[in-house]
Amino acid sequence: MENDKNNEVYSKVVRAGKRTYFFDVKSTKGNDLYITLTESKKTFNDDGRDNYQKHKIFLYKEDFEKFREGLEDVLTKIDELRDSGEFVDSDENVSNYSSVSFDDL
Repeated sequence: MENDKNNEVYSKVVRAGKRTYFFDVKSTKGNDLYITLTESKKTFNDDGRDNYQKHKIFLYKEDFEKFREGLEDVLTKIDELRDSGEFVDSDENVSNYSSVSFDDL
């Protein structure tokens, strides 16, 4: 893996509705790897021009395993809660609504 001038080694873009997530693997001058997680959300200014709000998290190598464990734990818990019927996926709720037009009112 060759580093470019910005020390970026690998990048994965995930588009999710109104948000885009960037998972970037970068290297330090000492060739240690770290990850930046960036959430980008498109918003609009008062004048109608688009703007992007960005939030960034830096994840360093000594925290990779604990971060993975924490993420896996909460994703497993979410699956358990959905399976219990106590909570449902919001995408499933959308299909439960009927379509109503203004002519029907």
